[in-house]
Amino acid sequence: MANITKQSLIQEIAKSTGFVRNDIKIVIEQFLDLLGEKLIEGNTIEIRGFGTFACKPRKARPARNPRTGETVLIDERLVPTFKFSNDIKDKINSLEGILGEVAAQPELETENEIAHANSDYDSI
Repeated sequence: MANITKQSLIQEIAKSTGFVRNDIKIVIEQFLDLLGEKLIEGNTIEIRGFGTFACKPRKARPARNPRTGETVLIDERLVPTFKFSNDIKDKINSLEGILGEVAAQPELETENEIAHANSDYDSI
C-alpha cells in the first residue's frame, strides 16, 4: 500500500469532480488550517461517519533521559487525538475477509513442500 499525500488527494478530487486543482487545494488547506485552529482553541471536531478530532490531557510524569540516566519531569500537556467512527471501523474490518483468505492459506513447513508448491505455481 502506498502513502497518500495531500497532493495526491487534490489530484483524485479534481479528477472525480472536474473542479480546478488550485480551488481544491485552497479548500483542503483552509479546512486543515481551521481544524488545527479549533483544536488549539480546545474544541472537539466531529465529522459524522468519519471520526472525531480532540485534544486530551496527559498528566505530568517522571521520565528518564536514556543518554544520561537522569530523571526528568515531563509537564502536563494536551495531546491531539483522532478516533475513527464505527462506520469507518466496520468498513476497514470488512477487509478482514479479503485479507483473511490470504492468511488462511496453509503454511508450508518443509523445504520439499515449498519446492513442490513453487513447481506447481511455475507450471501454471
